[in-house]
Amino acid sequence: MTLVIAHRGASRAEPENTVAAFRRAVAMGADGIELDVRRTADDSLVVHHDAVLPDGRALRHVVSSDLPEHVPTLGSALDACEGVFVNIEIKNDPSDPDFDPSEWVAHRTVVELARRGGAMRWLVSSFRLETIDTVRLVAPAVRTAWLVVEAGADEIADAAAAGHSALHPAVELLDEGLIRAAHATGLAVNTWTCDDPARISQLIAWGVDGICTNVPDLALTVRRERLG
Repeated sequence: MTLVIAHRGASRAEPENTVAAFRRAVAMGADGIELDVRRTADDSLVVHHDAVLPDGRALRHVVSSDLPEHVPTLGSALDACEGVFVNIEIKNDPSDPDFDPSEWVAHRTVVELARRGGAMRWLVSSFRLETIDTVRLVAPAVRTAWLVVEAGADEIADAAAAGHSALHPAVELLDEGLIRAAHATGLAVNTWTCDDPARISQLIAWGVDGICTNVPDLALTVRRERLG
């Protein structure tokens, strides 16, 4: 069955990447929640998509006590996701002010997940292959996924060879052949980000493993209708 993954929580109903959005997604019945983790100036792990706050401050240069109230710590975000699986995307882009080639955030994220147990409940993803390679090295029981903006035979082969669990292509890249090719290597395919009911229905028919969506309630309705 295709899983419905709430993109940054129920982000159409509540502000994205907030405790309110995560709780709303759980209440809606989402199978999982996707969220983004970054690092502050005082080395706290917090949940925020962009490297820069709306007021222009780089998150890496702000201590956690000075963050806007709606920005949760990773711990409080995971608490709000109780009862569903969580896709933690580690942000570590070389163009961002918080880029760290030492993969400090990956190591610290793994520590937080290990403290909570239930390794199969977590799925750690990143656009940076080295980041999820690090997670695989230090926590092989935790599932990992490679986010890609290009998807083809090379990306499938690289992800499978490295032992990752899933490929996460943008929905614009996805067709039935790609899903079948990934499945043939043992990779799951979770796509982002789809809010269109007709496209959601098509993806379910193709056998995609997960759909990341801003409207998990709508996606769940489409899935129910397809499954009868």
